[in-house]
Amino acid sequence: MKVIILAGGNGTRLWPLSRTNYPKQFLKLKDMNKSIFQMTLDRSLKLTALNDIYIITNEKYKFLVMGQIEELGYEASKNNILIEPLGKNTLPAIYYGVKEIQREKDEVVVVFPSDHLIKDEASFTDTIFKGIGLTNNYLVTFGVKPNKPHTGYGYIKPGQVIGEGSKVDEFKEKPEYLSAQLYLEKGYLWNSGMFMFRTDVFAEEIKKYSPIIYNLFNNNDLKDFFEAVPSISIDFGIMEKSQRIAVIPMDVKWSDLGSFDSFYEEFPKDKNGNINFGKDNLVESKNNLIYTDNDKVVALIGVNDLIVIDEKDALLICKKDNAQKVKKVVEKLKSSGDPRLDNHLTTYRPWGSYTILEEGLFYKIKRITVLPDKKLSYQLHHHRSEHWIVVKGTAKVTVEGEEFFVRSGESTYVKTGFKHRLENPGKVNLEVIEVQLGEYLEENDIVRIDDDFGRNSNY
Repeated sequence: MKVIILAGGNGTRLWPLSRTNYPKQFLKLKDMNKSIFQMTLDRSLKLTALNDIYIITNEKYKFLVMGQIEELGYEASKNNILIEPLGKNTLPAIYYGVKEIQREKDEVVVVFPSDHLIKDEASFTDTIFKGIGLTNNYLVTFGVKPNKPHTGYGYIKPGQVIGEGSKVDEFKEKPEYLSAQLYLEKGYLWNSGMFMFRTDVFAEEIKKYSPIIYNLFNNNDLKDFFEAVPSISIDFGIMEKSQRIAVIPMDVKWSDLGSFDSFYEEFPKDKNGNINFGKDNLVESKNNLIYTDNDKVVALIGVNDLIVIDEKDALLICKKDNAQKVKKVVEKLKSSGDPRLDNHLTTYRPWGSYTILEEGLFYKIKRITVLPDKKLSYQLHHHRSEHWIVVKGTAKVTVEGEEFFVRSGESTYVKTGFKHRLENPGKVNLEVIEVQLGEYLEENDIVRIDDDFGRNSNY
């Protein structure tokens, strides 16, 4: 069995927690030891070996994927991390993965989104294995048994029983509440977005129902394929058209964390229905979700059904039943070019991370964390100088070819235009305060001369 994990989505409906350059699947929320992507990888490893898992993502998430795999103690294989040149929805991405797998032979493949929370993992694994027999003749989807009417999920109507599942009579788009109630009464299932099939059967259905994708892939290189192919979901392109679709019911606690109302359902609540990731300072308030990324005191008095998401550079407050409208805020931020749509104050790189502590017109102050045995690229800047103060660990610094060590409490200075590199030769994280001075302080003022990670962009 092979597994395809889709890890290219940007999860903007969970803004400001999830942002374009560090979306929800890579987040580690408070009290979580692993990211949602890492949990997905762990579940996949109960089905098959690491070398049989293919992760489809894009260039800006490539090193996030590799870093989070390595953090779990595994060695990430670059051959199994497939990079989409452009995001064109799920069907082109999945077909890309299928064609890579078919290079060896036809196989049974399971497709998982990387941003789902699933409990009852033993039951989940058993259900996946039970569906293998259906893949000889069907494309299999997994339908989660609903526990309430939900307007944020699509629905599947099961039909004739076959083996461990049923033929699919109909797919339904996200409904209004009354329709969702009716679907629940009639035994419909939530459409989980998880699939299983044989690669040869999938290719046959692609050729029949999405011939443009089939022909473009077989007659173009990868870049040209993604530029030419339409943006299309697997549901619309194949599942809603094919006559060879089966659904297997899955009785697990599941959420795609698609919005903050889904988010609210997944975490423990106090006796008043509140979820508070910070200190408890709620007075006469019920059914609220409060999340802050630091130790700030958030107090609510006499309010109910609110979502309060407090990040250092952004604050979201909305009624819980308006959580789906976060996408309207995202649209406004996008139209105005606001960088807070894309970036947190902390930015992750393959060598570690940096956090912007303060910035002004001609200066920027960062906290840089370099992981053990990692180093930044050998680089220069045309428009800024940098002053480094080591606060933890020992830094190996290279400036214009000269190497020297800077220890905790010591500092060094890099002039504008000088080639330089920061490296952590130690076994604990290196912490450095960087003060940038100059008339232009953006990340695209980097000229890379040498880079361990083969980067030719600012990611």
